[in-house]
Amino acid sequence: MSLFIAMCFFSLTMSISPGPVNMTILSTGVNYGFKRSIPLVSGATVGFTLLLIAVGLGISNLVAQAPVFYQLLRYAGAGYMSYIGYKIMVSRPEIEFKEERLPHYRHGLLMQWLNPKAWIACLSGVSAFGLNDSYSSLLVFVCIYFLICYLSLTAWALLGSKLQFLTKVKNGIKVFNLVMGGSLIIVAVYLMFTK
Repeated sequence: MSLFIAMCFFSLTMSISPGPVNMTILSTGVNYGFKRSIPLVSGATVGFTLLLIAVGLGISNLVAQAPVFYQLLRYAGAGYMSYIGYKIMVSRPEIEFKEERLPHYRHGLLMQWLNPKAWIACLSGVSAFGLNDSYSSLLVFVCIYFLICYLSLTAWALLGSKLQFLTKVKNGIKVFNLVMGGSLIIVAVYLMFTK
């Protein structure tokens, strides 16, 4: 039972703590509302879950054989996060609900695979709980993480929707988008230059 509780706390800590995906979901909640953020939340949760399964099944062993992978991940992840940050920064302050402007499931899915925080969470979780050799324990961890990750990211979307009052403040959304997009770019640059 204590292993189950430890897995729950680990999953909650890693999922709820601020990171690039959480910041993007928060911004989406502010700009588009809670319901329209759910596809991004769902994509990010499924993307993370697939990454966790892949790491648990041994992709980390392949990655360890090619240290250049971490370098590529760092640059690709920073590039993609910077792109998302830029898109947030330049998004129009007027709320528009064109389908092509709405956050997509695939954005959340892709963001997790390019998110260094997600890789660290997967690698450290699988290592900490010794899940490389036990498929039943891996399955339990994946189920726990899926539920907690989905709830955590949903909480970020809900928080964003509660900040929609910024749409009524002059330049509120514009300033919020600049701050959130700029913060995401700063995080991306920081991750690119940390070892």
